[in-house]
Amino acid sequence: MHRIIIATLALATIPALARDSGQWESQPAAIRQWFLTLMQPDHPRVSCCGEADAYEADSFEVEGDHYVAIITAHRAVSIIPVGTRIPVPNHKMKWDSGNPTGHGIIFVGTQGQVFCYVTPGGI
Repeated sequence: MHRIIIATLALATIPALARDSGQWESQPAAIRQWFLTLMQPDHPRVSCCGEADAYEADSFEVEGDHYVAIITAHRAVSIIPVGTRIPVPNHKMKWDSGNPTGHGIIFVGTQGQVFCYVTPGGI
């Protein structure tokens, strides 16, 4: 049992690498680098975009004590339709890395889980 716990803890300390399957190759180098180094606010060693896909979410609402991101643009391969409202847990709000895209960006996993949300704006 101790070996399993030690192995799990060891794996948890390894920084996650962002997936780059060419989805940002048309972006300027600084924006590509921002996407590739963006880490989850509640798990700072885990990338926002490991299994996640980044969607533009330029609109948002505040509902009670949390943000609700609204998908505002189509993607080449888009699973989430424009206009979809996604509640963002407070611990998934990303405030510390600026935003060179000028767009709100939400990272959503294959099961609909939110990894990070960066509100619209500049650096």
